[in-house]
Amino acid sequence: MSRPVKMVFLDAATVGNVSNMAEISSLGDYVSYESTDPALRVERIRRHNVVITNKAVIDHDIMEACPELELICVTATGMNNVDLDCAAQKGITVKNVAGYSTESVVQCTFAMLFYLLHSSRYYDDFVKSGQYSASHMFTHISREFWELNDKNFGIIGMGTIGRRVADVASAFGVKVFYYSTSGNNLKGKGYQHLPLEELLCRADVVSIHCPLNNRTRNLLTEEKLRLMKPSAYLLNMGRGGIVEESALARAIDESWIAGAGLDVLTSEPIAHNSPLLKVRRKERLFITPHIAWASKEARHRLITRTAENIKNYFHL
Repeated sequence: MSRPVKMVFLDAATVGNVSNMAEISSLGDYVSYESTDPALRVERIRRHNVVITNKAVIDHDIMEACPELELICVTATGMNNVDLDCAAQKGITVKNVAGYSTESVVQCTFAMLFYLLHSSRYYDDFVKSGQYSASHMFTHISREFWELNDKNFGIIGMGTIGRRVADVASAFGVKVFYYSTSGNNLKGKGYQHLPLEELLCRADVVSIHCPLNNRTRNLLTEEKLRLMKPSAYLLNMGRGGIVEESALARAIDESWIAGAGLDVLTSEPIAHNSPLLKVRRKERLFITPHIAWASKEARHRLITRTAENIKNYFHL
């Protein structure tokens, strides 16, 4: 007889309202919480052998206090919220979900780029404010934009998402090159690898799709940002902390670059005193609250694959 499956989802609100949560809840005894205060983690996990978490931290102390725990399911790709060394020592299996959000992130990457490149906020406001109806001209071209065709598109991080961004960018006729932050993707990608400094100097668009680690933390400092073209756009869809935010704020206000789009930040939610909130040239900065991963299809896949991780572990 198979042993009972007793599951707790500590922060279900992080995946939003998904239609297929029953794929998980039907596998055994299941309880979920919208979010979990750190002080309540032990109490909520203790009687369960499966914990599902997105951002709630499962560290050494939690594992010590919850001896029944045998499977940790992370509803994300990154597993930095779990003490993996401790889990291995205690024989606790940790499963994540990779590749579920690729298309969502790629789509948001280009949505962010075009919003900035085409001054979409400005032109929409121009029409809706009544200025266009009061004009004697059929068009209004006070904000110039340029075509992607024949431009240079630099990608930092050539994993699954970076490669997909490269393929989509190529459809616009750009020349794609990349910098591998791990040093493991130097050949066989079909695109030219460049040193970081050369990529920054040449690119009209720099798009970041790498993880945050010791090699990438503060990868783009003031010194690096000053290498970029004044006409170039920077996109960060990887992780906050890769770009030095105080330097980026200056880069925008002092026109070292044309603009920046960010879906990730060093502090999430954004710190109330973040230098990015004090940028004067706000039209050059586009920030979204870490949503690029979260299309409804991506979240549906995330739940399905989390359920598969549980079924495979318990041989259901």
